[in-house]
This record gives sequence, C-alpha cells and structure tokens, in this order.
Amino acid sequence: MVMNQKQKRWIGKSVIAICLMGLVYCLFLSDSTEYEVPGLETQFPEKSLESEQPITVPGDGDQDEIPFPKKDVASEPPISEEEDRDRFKPPNKGKCNLFAGDWIPNTSGPIYNESCPSIESPQNCMKNGRPDTGYLYWKWSPRDCSIPKFEPEKFLEMMRNKHWALIGDSITRNHVQSLLCMLSTVEQAIQVYHDKGYRSRRWHFPSYKFTISVIWSPFLVKAAIYEDQNGVSTHEVELHLDKIDDEWIDQFQGFDYMIISTGKWFLKAAIYYQNNEALGCHACSNGNLSELGFDFAYRRTLRHVMNTIVSSNHKGAIFFRTSTPDHFENGEWNTGGTCTKTTPVKEGKLELKEVHKILREIELEEFEKAAAKASRNGVNLKLLDMVSLSLMRPDGHPGPYRQYHPFEHSKYAKVQTDCLHWCLPGPIDSWNDILMEMVKFVTSHNFPTPLCILQLVTLLQTNRYKE
Repeated sequence: MVMNQKQKRWIGKSVIAICLMGLVYCLFLSDSTEYEVPGLETQFPEKSLESEQPITVPGDGDQDEIPFPKKDVASEPPISEEEDRDRFKPPNKGKCNLFAGDWIPNTSGPIYNESCPSIESPQNCMKNGRPDTGYLYWKWSPRDCSIPKFEPEKFLEMMRNKHWALIGDSITRNHVQSLLCMLSTVEQAIQVYHDKGYRSRRWHFPSYKFTISVIWSPFLVKAAIYEDQNGVSTHEVELHLDKIDDEWIDQFQGFDYMIISTGKWFLKAAIYYQNNEALGCHACSNGNLSELGFDFAYRRTLRHVMNTIVSSNHKGAIFFRTSTPDHFENGEWNTGGTCTKTTPVKEGKLELKEVHKILREIELEEFEKAAAKASRNGVNLKLLDMVSLSLMRPDGHPGPYRQYHPFEHSKYAKVQTDCLHWCLPGPIDSWNDILMEMVKFVTSHNFPTPLCILQLVTLLQTNRYKE
C-alpha cells in the first residue's frame, strides 16, 4: 500500500505528538535537584569501645490493636517558626544534601501506631509503656530543600513487580519494620518466608506484586558466630574477609533495590581469615595471633564487598547505609548505660564517639572509591548517610521500654536498656522519607529515553519528513 503525501504528513505529525508527550513524561518524572554525597567532616570525640546490644528473636506475641493515644498537649511540640518555614520552602533547585538539616516539630505525628503487627516487642515503646510521646512529633527537614513525607501508596505504585532487599544487622531489621508499618496503611504485607530464628524474612504485597526481604548478614562476609540470644559469646567470631556471605550474594542479581549496611558487629572479639588461614585477630584470647584491630577487618570487608558490587553488572539500585550511632550514657548496654533524653538536640550538641568516627571514616572512604568505579561500570551505587540525623535523636530509643512495662512492680527495678535501636513509630520512620526521595531521583535519572524520541531525532536529522 502506497501512502499519499497527506497521509505521510498526518503520520509524521502523530509521531511528533506522541514523542513530545513522552518527553513531557520524562521531564515530569525528573527532578532538578541533585543530591550531594556528604564529605568526611567528622568531629573527634573521646574514645569509647562499644558492642551491639544482643538480638532478640521475635515471638508470636500479643498483637491486639491498641487505639492510637490522644495527643498530649504537654508532650506534643507546638507549631514553631521552623515548621511554618518548612511548609513554604522554595521548590528544590540545584544541589541539596538530604542528610544535612534539622529536626523540626511535626504536629501531624506518625502515620501508623503501636498496633502495627510488624513491630517487634523490644521496639514497641508505646505498647511497652513509655510515658512520654513528644518524640513522635518531629520530622527531618533538609537545610537546603524540602522533602515530602513518605507516601505509601505512591511508593507501592512505583514498586510494582519489584523486589527490595535490606541486608545487614538488627538496625536493618528495625528499618524494615518501619517500612512495613508505613506501607501497611495501604496494604498489609503477607509473610512468605522466615528462617529458623526469624532474622531473615520475606513479605509480599499481592496487589502490587511487590516483595520485601530482610536478610540477616551482620558482617556481609562469611562468619561463624558463637553467641546466644543474650549476646554472650563462647568463642571469638571467625570472620572470612575474602568470602561474601552466601545468604545475600546468591540472591544478589534478583533484587531490584537493595540497602546494605554493617558496622558495630566488627567491634566484637574475632579471628580474621583469608584463604582459610588465620591472619590475626581483634580482642582475642589466642596469644599466637597478632592484634590487627577491628578497623583492619572493617576496611578489608567493605572494600571486598564494594568491589564485588561495582564489578557485578547489577542493573538495579544499591544503597549503602552508614552505621548509626548509639546514645548510651554512663555505661554500655551490659554495664548500666542509659538514655533519658526526651527531645532532639541541635546539630553539634552531641559528638560522635571515637569508635563511631573510625567506622564512619572507613565507610565514607571506601564508598568514595567504590562510587567512582561504579560510575565507570554503569552500576547504580548510592549513599544513605544517616549518621548526623540519627545523632541528633537521643530521645528516640526504647531505653528501659524494650520490656513490657518494666517499672510496673517497682519504679526502682533494674532493667536492661536499649539506646541503639529505635522506637516504632519513631525517628527511623524519617529514613523512609529520605529513601523515597532517593528512589524518585534514581528512577527519574535512569529513565530510558523513549524510542520514538530517538526516532524523531533521526527523522529530523536526515530530513525525511517534509511538508
């Protein structure tokens, strides 16, 4: 069939119209904001050696719904000048560091409550009887731009037919609980897998064909851990610095989005192996092994993990989350340490402990090297630097309320406190605000150019279309 000139013109105009619509769609998805990677500026505080609080395996405890508490005027922050200013911030233009900012009052509070079945008992501060509620009414506000609160329905729409994996230690598990609770306001996830200890689990959102996995891998590399549920060790950790943990690397290519993290487990007594031979150790009892220090193992591990990732040809998005500080004062988790603050602090009021500074410096240095290689190799590696915003929230931990009503029988009861993990709901929910903004950025900047636009360019260049 031979088309006449009029038909050719009509087809040409139709192609142009469709292509322009595609271009508008791409521009609509794109955000003009560029996100800066934070530098290495870190304060140097006093030295202190920590160990992570033991992990509690969740049971199938009581999940009865409890009504969301009425707003307590005494503990709820009033609308402030900062909150008003944040409402009317100019649209995002130019560069914006999402991780530099302030916590400002947020009178709307969290979008879920303690009845969310995904919350494990040690993080359910409200159900466990924490008396103050002021810690619930703050939100993270980047200094140079505004970000919307997490939109669960929009996030689920963006994640149709996708698979997320959060890989790391108990803070990672804490984060996935937060994400599940926020998404449950749209659809309740169905658990489709769990390991024996409920440390690695998988959930599915049927309406969106969206899957979330949390994978327990506290070192990211192969490790033999001789430790009970209370954190008591019978032997040093045996850590293979040259072997990626099979728990996550075997599934790596099947994930569309990943968040990987590690950190404080490297402070534990350990023997380090390479090629199945002992290199040395950290805080070990074997006098025949050289003390190499946790920083040696941490740097080697991150370098190996990062190199594996950037040379993987992975086509999804990978976020590396920095380790987060604790707020133990006057001791540690096992020596009577506490955290009693009930409000956020301003930037600069608290300093990172020396051990956190060391971890952070290694993380940023190794990420910077890996990011350069990732860019060359076409691997999408991004940084989630939650250190500063977490440091400013000493009020957001369970403290003694990791147990159910710990002072019910005596206000002088001696209880173990948790100043590492986060109450749910709580400050960790703001991580998802940032995460969604990062996902939108990654999606828009990786959005493929519509084929019709490429064809249109070719058409115009070769002058094939003529009136």
